[in-house]
Amino acid sequence: MTDDNVITLTADNFDDEVLKSDKPVLVDFWAAWCGPCRMVSPIIDELAADYAGKIKVGKVNVDEQRSIAERYRIMSIPTIYLFKDGQPVDKIIGARPKADFERFIQQAL
Repeated sequence: MTDDNVITLTADNFDDEVLKSDKPVLVDFWAAWCGPCRMVSPIIDELAADYAGKIKVGKVNVDEQRSIAERYRIMSIPTIYLFKDGQPVDKIIGARPKADFERFIQQAL
């Protein structure tokens, strides 16, 4: 189940949704086979709902969108990037509690 507030990011929409966004964007790089990704996914969905209107939240399936994963040198998943003004400003690698992600988002608001 994907939350209505979460954008599925692809090579076709990444630049418009992330790099040209007027809001900070949280981007979750994940894969279906990744256990820690499945643990983080519901937290990302909650954050999308909690911060709706303040930030955008998107997910990149690294198996389907290899070009984006390569562009940002994704070596481990989940990797969660925070973009602001079209630039990556920070990232978290691995599963973390929701509070860590909330602190992470606050720095961009």
